[in-house]
Amino acid sequence: MRHLPDHGLPLVQLKEQRRDLVVALQNRVGPVSGWELMQIAAIQQAISAFEDVIADLDAEMEAAA
Repeated sequence: MRHLPDHGLPLVQLKEQRRDLVVALQNRVGPVSGWELMQIAAIQQAISAFEDVIADLDAEMEAAA
């Protein structure tokens, strides 16, 4: 896969935050709260939105080239 610019969006930070939350849940004993699931879901939605924006920006850059 080729490397494409992130256009200054915090995609990497969001993915790291999601990973940290998931790892924290994996290492814990006991039920997962609804709040924890909502945090992960919100981060995942933001990641998906940023990926869509990046794909659109990349397509525009390629079309202009």
